[in-house]
Amino acid sequence: MRQSARHVMNLALVLAVVAGVAGCAQKRPPVARPSPLGIGEEMPGGEAAVTRPPAPPEPAGPGAGAGVPEPPTPVVADEAEGLEARSIEELNRDSPLRPVFFDFDSMDINDTGRQVLDANAELLRRNPAWVVTIEGHCDSRGTAEYNLALGERRALAARDYLESLGIPSARFRTVSYGEEFPFDPAATEEAFARNRRAHFVITAK
Repeated sequence: MRQSARHVMNLALVLAVVAGVAGCAQKRPPVARPSPLGIGEEMPGGEAAVTRPPAPPEPAGPGAGAGVPEPPTPVVADEAEGLEARSIEELNRDSPLRPVFFDFDSMDINDTGRQVLDANAELLRRNPAWVVTIEGHCDSRGTAEYNLALGERRALAARDYLESLGIPSARFRTVSYGEEFPFDPAATEEAFARNRRAHFVITAK
């Protein structure tokens, strides 16, 4: 009798242990697996997949100058002699003052830019009555506020270089248009390179 009772108790204990192990197995958290869903797709159960912001554009590094504008041809002396007879509208339609182009996210004047400004300074010495507005421009990358500030720094950099060559500061005005007036509206590296510039407009003569 006692052996039967002990046998029943042992059997009950074994069943209780098995039930406990099964219960723990049911409560084990699921293992996370990579989702095959694309960005913004809906997962089973109505939960949206995580949306990640797009990576920022790669800046143009050294040697990424494909499409950078060629240095403009300086105005020759014979051509400069006939500028006095031209109106302001005619001068600006085909301006003898060439634009200066800048690298990505930069206000530094490179060697080509210095050559252009040296030629512009010579024209300004030959035409001492000219008053010039220097416009700073950017490509379309970056915020509007950032591009306005960068355009201003580019215009000031061009002005300061011309002043260092002896052109009086009173002959210059500066303005920034940021990305508002591109030379080329395309979204290509070649277009971006043409839009990063300091542009010269003759406003009085």
